[in-house]
Amino acid sequence: MRVISRQQLYQYGQTHSDAKPALDAWFKEAEHACWQSPSDIKEHYRSADFLPGNRVVFNIKGNSYRLVVKIHYNTGVVYIRFVGTHAEYDRIDAETI
Repeated sequence: MRVISRQQLYQYGQTHSDAKPALDAWFKEAEHACWQSPSDIKEHYRSADFLPGNRVVFNIKGNSYRLVVKIHYNTGVVYIRFVGTHAEYDRIDAETI
C-alpha cells in the first residue's frame, strides 16, 4: 500500500515517544500490505474498526492511541486522517475527519 502523510506519523512519534515504535511497525506493515478489502485488514488487525467511507480505526500500542485512515482499495492508497490518544479520538468525528 502507498501511505500518504507519513510525516504525520513521524511528527506524532516525535512528541509521543512511547507510541513511536508501534506507529513505525504499523507503517512498515501497511507499506508492505496489499489490502483489497476490509477482510484483508481483519486478518492481521482483529481489533480494527471499519467506518463508512472506507475509513479504518486501528488501535495503536494496545488501546492507548488511535489511528484513523481512509483507504482507497482499488488504487492501494492509505491516507492518514488522524493519530492521537484514545481521549483525543473520542472528541473527533472519525467518519468525517
